Amino acid sequence: MNIDKKTQKYDRQLRLWQASGQAALENSRVCLINGTATGCEVLKDLVLPGIGSFTVVDGKEVDCADAGISFFLDGDRIGTNRAQAVTELLQELNEDVRGDYLAEDPISLIENRIDYFLQFTIVIAVGVSEKPLLKLSEALWNEKIPLFIVRTIGFVGYFRIMIPEHTVVETHPENIIDLRLDVPFPALEQYVKPFDFDSMDNMDHGHIPYVVILLKYLDQWKKDHDGKLPSTSAEKKQFKQLIESGRRNADEENFNEALANVWKAFAPTKVTSQVQEIFNDPECESITTNSSSFWILTRAIRDFVTNEGQGLLPLAGTVPDMKADTSTYVTLQTVYRQKAKTDIAAVRSHVDKILSSIGRTSDFIHDDEITSFCKHAAFIQVIRYRSLKEEYISDPKKADIDRWLQDPQDNIVHYVLIRAVDKFYEAHNHYPGDSEEDTEEAKSDFESLKTYVNVLLSDWQITNIPDHLDDYIHEMCRAGGSELPNMASLLGGLVSQEVIKLVTRQYIPINNT
Repeated sequence: MNIDKKTQKYDRQLRLWQASGQAALENSRVCLINGTATGCEVLKDLVLPGIGSFTVVDGKEVDCADAGISFFLDGDRIGTNRAQAVTELLQELNEDVRGDYLAEDPISLIENRIDYFLQFTIVIAVGVSEKPLLKLSEALWNEKIPLFIVRTIGFVGYFRIMIPEHTVVETHPENIIDLRLDVPFPALEQYVKPFDFDSMDNMDHGHIPYVVILLKYLDQWKKDHDGKLPSTSAEKKQFKQLIESGRRNADEENFNEALANVWKAFAPTKVTSQVQEIFNDPECESITTNSSSFWILTRAIRDFVTNEGQGLLPLAGTVPDMKADTSTYVTLQTVYRQKAKTDIAAVRSHVDKILSSIGRTSDFIHDDEITSFCKHAAFIQVIRYRSLKEEYISDPKKADIDRWLQDPQDNIVHYVLIRAVDKFYEAHNHYPGDSEEDTEEAKSDFESLKTYVNVLLSDWQITNIPDHLDDYIHEMCRAGGSELPNMASLLGGLVSQEVIKLVTRQYIPINNT
């Protein structure tokens, strides 16, 4: 068997996000603002799995601190541009990834040429202070380009995702199997009907698929109970005893499987409240030429549920492994797959109608995308983030911060300190504690940072300032705005994982901070 080089190279990750996810990665363009140790660790963990390209924007020269902290810099690079140095070394990790750099001050670039950042798929801003960050975030927000804000100060790490809306189809739940045991479709009923357990020999009886066992006994139960499924604990126990009574010997694995999966027979097949909420979303209600394929498909699925689906989502068509002979199992698979294909064809028809109504051709959404959406329709997700402007200016969630701040173990204290450090930096052009002066200067930094903390809390109308805050202010001054290699590595792994989720549109990313 011939396996191409790419499959060999990326074998493990292809098992996680398949070819579609890898293709999305390879088409991505990532911008890193500031080639710090943390920024390099993030890019390293994106270059290795094969993003399409990256650009480092950094006007600083490599200094001794960079060489001592960053895995990607050494003493020979001191005095050279940091963006160029880290780009050259990061490119060595993966020949398939294109690397570029811009040796300019990113703050100046944000102030004077903000449009530069609009060419990227994702922007990662490391160590950018509040004022330029607000301007950058607004520009990216308006273009729906994800922004990752990343900071490490001493042993504190922080990152925040910002994008108006992120939709996920392949959320990768533990189980997408939908057997329709409580509401079997006609073809499934026809498949089960000929099975006569009593007339089978022991070999055939031990290879009845557990789906058939459950459906047969459910049918028997419903005939004796006015068409109702077992609902109470007592009834469920009786139903299990009914299945147990059909077992011929203790070694029949298929009956063990039926008993282990009996809960699936009790769980009603329905559209979940989460999916129903997405169906009711204004984006689903009002489809326009600007609607994404996600919302067009969601509307098509909703129309299917109302019509052909009779209140149910399209069938996923997946059948789990089970004890059965090959012929019986393959036939059962075919029954489910054929029903899934019929549902997909109906959804395709709805998609084409919707596309026609907004003046788009049917090739705007391909069959593969519809197939995937139908398979995962029960688990789709819509995540909406808060903008930085909301967080910083219009709605900083004062009451929540006040409540959380009273708990000495709550991480909100680090958020408050990071916000205060930004204000300190903009006023003094250095981080608290990052001074070459004597201890008097260090004391001054502590008092200044404490003042910024108090001003921030006052702006949030928080008057109950906890005693433990001073300890954290001291720790922030002790860190002196420094990065630590282990924290940089940890944040690199965490941030890159979330970047991959957004780029591939698979798995569920964190919501906010």
